[in-house]
Amino acid sequence: MNHIALVTGAAQGLGMRFCARLLAAGFAVVITDRDLQAAQAAAAQLDAQGSRTLALKLDVGSKQDFEQALEQVLARFGALHVVVNNAAVTKTTPLMQISPEEFDAVVGLNLRSVFLGCQVLGAHLAEAGYGRIINMASLAGQNGGTATGAHYAASKGAIVTLSKIFAKEFASRGVTVNAIAPGPIDSPAVQAAVPAERMSGLLANIPVQRLGDADFIGDLIVQLARPEAYFTTGATWDVNGGLFMR
Repeated sequence: MNHIALVTGAAQGLGMRFCARLLAAGFAVVITDRDLQAAQAAAAQLDAQGSRTLALKLDVGSKQDFEQALEQVLARFGALHVVVNNAAVTKTTPLMQISPEEFDAVVGLNLRSVFLGCQVLGAHLAEAGYGRIINMASLAGQNGGTATGAHYAASKGAIVTLSKIFAKEFASRGVTVNAIAPGPIDSPAVQAAVPAERMSGLLANIPVQRLGDADFIGDLIVQLARPEAYFTTGATWDVNGGLFMR
C-alpha cells in the first residue's frame, strides 16, 4: 500500500496509535498536531528513518492551516488519499456548570475540526476522484454520554450527522466518509477522565466488562481506508463493548 494518510491530533494517545497501525499496514502517514514538536517526536518514534512520515503543525480550528497542510503534503508525497479526523477536546464538567464559553469552545473545536477537514481535504480528494475520510465520533454522541460532558457528547453526535452529509456530497466522486464511535477505550484520555476509584464501576457497566483496545480501532481505520471499502459510506461503526446496540 503506497497511499498517504493524514491524521489530526496525532502526536499522542489514540491518534498516535492510529498512525502506528496505518504505518504497519503500509501507508505513509502525515502526523499533525497543534504542537509541532510533539508531532515531530511522534514521527521520530514511529518512523526512525523518517521516510514514511511527515510531521506538521495543524490547528484544526483554522481553515488556513488545513489548506497549508494540504500544500505541504502534496509537496512531500505528491498525493493524499486518506483523512482521519481525530483531534478533539474532552471536558467532563457537570451539565449545569458548563459555561456558554466552555460549551462553545468544546463544540466549536470538535465539530469545526471535522467540518474543515472534510471540506478542505475532502474537496481535494473529490477532485482527485478517490479518497477515504474517517471521522472519530463517540458512544457519547449516541447515548448522551456517561463519563463525558454534555458539550463533548453533543459535538460527537453532530459528527455522526456531519459524516452522513459529507458522504452524500462526495459519494459519486470516489470518496467515502464514515464515522467510528468508540466506547471507553484503554487510553490516557479515559484514564484521565475516570478516577481509579470509579474504574471498577465503569467496567461493571460494560457488557463485556473490559475497556476497548486502541489498536483494534486503528485496524478498523485501516480497513475503512482501503480501496476495497468503496461500498461503505455514511456509516457509523460502533465499538463499545455492548453499551449501545441497535
